[in-house]
Amino acid sequence: MSSAFALKGSYWVTVRQYRRTLWLAAGLVAAALAVIGGLRIWDAQYPDVQAEGGYWQTARDNHAYGLLRFAQGELAIGMVFLPLLVGAFVAGPLIAREFESGTYKLSLTQSVSPTTWLRSKLLITGTGALVTTLLLTAVYALGWSRVGGVSQLHWADRGSYEILGTALSAYVLFALAVGALTGLLIHRTVVAMAVTGLVTGTALFVLGLVRWDFLPVVTVTGPAIENASMLTMPEDGLIMGQGLIGVSGRRLPGWFCSPETMPGGSCRPDEPIAAQYLDYHPESHFWPTQLIESGILLALAATAILVAFRLLRARHA
Repeated sequence: MSSAFALKGSYWVTVRQYRRTLWLAAGLVAAALAVIGGLRIWDAQYPDVQAEGGYWQTARDNHAYGLLRFAQGELAIGMVFLPLLVGAFVAGPLIAREFESGTYKLSLTQSVSPTTWLRSKLLITGTGALVTTLLLTAVYALGWSRVGGVSQLHWADRGSYEILGTALSAYVLFALAVGALTGLLIHRTVVAMAVTGLVTGTALFVLGLVRWDFLPVVTVTGPAIENASMLTMPEDGLIMGQGLIGVSGRRLPGWFCSPETMPGGSCRPDEPIAAQYLDYHPESHFWPTQLIESGILLALAATAILVAFRLLRARHA
């Protein structure tokens, strides 16, 4: 029965060839789990205490909580770079180096078609990369359940946003597809890795800039009169803009200045102020934004994979 699920042919060769990389990925997951899991266990030894205002806070001697926050932030940074590592590996050692050294010819002489050769590499690498990503996501979620929502660990922050949803997995698949296509186009290991890193990094940067334009913001308004309070979000959201509204309906930059911040003064003496406004994304926008961004990345990844296989057939038909 076990032989039915055993890897055969080029799939077995790929696993055998890159077994050290697979073991390294497993080691990274184990190390992350040991750190985050250990800190969670340590933190649990110090129950939170209730302050005078009725809210709960960490015990003063609970040093594990601060270390857990730091570890979560470092893990988030490392995981954001995971797509870059996957793309560089696929473009360089997995594909381009095979052409640069000529070792791919040996595979093609063993009754293995070019399509099977590439498919086996991408399936094994993609499975390993996705499993590693999902396991690291589970480890991050373990720490997030304790420190999520604090400063630098907001659901919309870079790192936390990608990890907690489907975006990071989509970026990994996108990087894999770009790496495969780049490796087939550029038969130089270092150059292919650099180009893939540039393309993947650009995608991370650009989509990070525009993702909060996918959905319209929620706007709340309030009075901008003397002694009025500054607007606050009704829920744990992401502020996108805040300012004043003139009597003409035009939005004006700046903040409403209360007498405490500007005694006897006016925020905008050049135009009468009618109200103040606040634009934000509520937490309910998290998953729709994730799915839109992931859809874009998966569509680009599918296109890159299709082009890669067609290019391979055209060159080695």
